[in-house]
Amino acid sequence: MHELAIADSVLKVVEAEAARRPDARIVKVGLRVGELAGVDPDALSFSFEVLVRGTKLEPLLLEIERCPRRHHCRLCGCTFAVADFEAACPECGAAQTQCIAGDELELAYLEVEEP
Repeated sequence: MHELAIADSVLKVVEAEAARRPDARIVKVGLRVGELAGVDPDALSFSFEVLVRGTKLEPLLLEIERCPRRHHCRLCGCTFAVADFEAACPECGAAQTQCIAGDELELAYLEVEEP
């Protein structure tokens, strides 16, 4: 279950930022998780909650933005969401499309309350 390791890594970033801002309180963490990232958002949320429980970071919230798989057609320039693993361009039918989104796993933001 690598979601636990991911949650732990996110918390280390949060703790580092909290150390830089000793008078502030971090209240929310935002992550972007693509459908191709191989991460179960529910397992990640659960792991995060377990790691935060009983720490000085509690009640830190985790918000996960799920990012769909998107492709770009090299022939006509169309950008589209891939549904049901159909990666052909819906505009021109070309099979030569390139994946441009959907594999994200990134820290998007920290919401901080300053005194």
